[in-house]
Amino acid sequence: MTSRKKTILWIIAIILVAVIGYAVYYFTSIYNGLQGLQKTGEASPFKNVTPVEAKVPEPPKWEGTEPVNILLMGVDARGISEGEIPRSDSMMVASLDPVKKRIHLFSILRDTYTDIPEHGKDRINTAITHGPNTAMKAVGDLLGIPIQYYVYTDFQGFIKLVDAVGGVDFYVEKDMYYPSAADKHEYDIDLKKGMQHLDGKTALQYVRFRHDATSDFSRTERQRAFLKAVAAKMQSTTSIMKLPDILEGVSPYIDTNLSVNDMWKLATVGYKSQMAGSEQIPPMKLLKERTIGGAAVLTVSSESKLKDYIQDVFNKPATVPVSSDGTAGSGTTHTESQDATSGKSGSTGSSD
Repeated sequence: MTSRKKTILWIIAIILVAVIGYAVYYFTSIYNGLQGLQKTGEASPFKNVTPVEAKVPEPPKWEGTEPVNILLMGVDARGISEGEIPRSDSMMVASLDPVKKRIHLFSILRDTYTDIPEHGKDRINTAITHGPNTAMKAVGDLLGIPIQYYVYTDFQGFIKLVDAVGGVDFYVEKDMYYPSAADKHEYDIDLKKGMQHLDGKTALQYVRFRHDATSDFSRTERQRAFLKAVAAKMQSTTSIMKLPDILEGVSPYIDTNLSVNDMWKLATVGYKSQMAGSEQIPPMKLLKERTIGGAAVLTVSSESKLKDYIQDVFNKPATVPVSSDGTAGSGTTHTESQDATSGKSGSTGSSD
């Protein structure tokens, strides 16, 4: 073998060792990062949950082939004592169908008055204060679907996630302003209408704003739209390469019952799936405003009709994308692409 050939072989060998070494580091870092999301013992935010939680059945196991439903909860922990569990500031359910390769997103109005297992009736945003199993069961019973998993975070977790993916280019549909003297103005909202790059803090302002005529109704719509934009950013090559750093940044602020194996399976399903729609729950046509115990709440006029509504959403025919020449094609429709960047959710729930 000539000296030139030996040199080339050595260079190839060094490159292969470097690539393999990086791959081992990359996947080990991802595994450790995913494992760190599931908190146990003293690290769990639910370590002080009362024994009543034990009476609520464990969530059903996901086998990997049927639709899976994940409860996403964002909480506002301001002014909460250590060990105390705050109410949910926002609640969403992400439903992934591995067969149809479709994702549906439901946002639940936090003042929805419903059954809280072992605790009677109350606003649904109180369910998490009794533990994640209680929250999953309450939401699952309301929607008529099994909730297998939960993901729980607070303001800081949301900020870290958006910053970790490099922020999101997003259309803010109107001026938004609301000062918060109670927080020494740390969480003031001050956004101008127009297309702009939102980092973690400004994104939090956008998804929190509800100080207008439509209050929580328009806020949940904005939250769904922004979450779709973040999901799209997460699928980019750059974000995938930065995944170990992203996980390291958000891990302290997130808790979930997802195992690492479940996360791998869900990541595969999610990457291959398309967003099929997003809805407000309860939809306007089934929503009634009432005063119970001196407090304003939102009730469902017919629980059976709500469950039928959810199934109708799942069973809607998939939209066939149309290319510029008028023929059917593949990929995201113009409307879906526009929604992801303009702040329009395309929800039918909020307009019924």
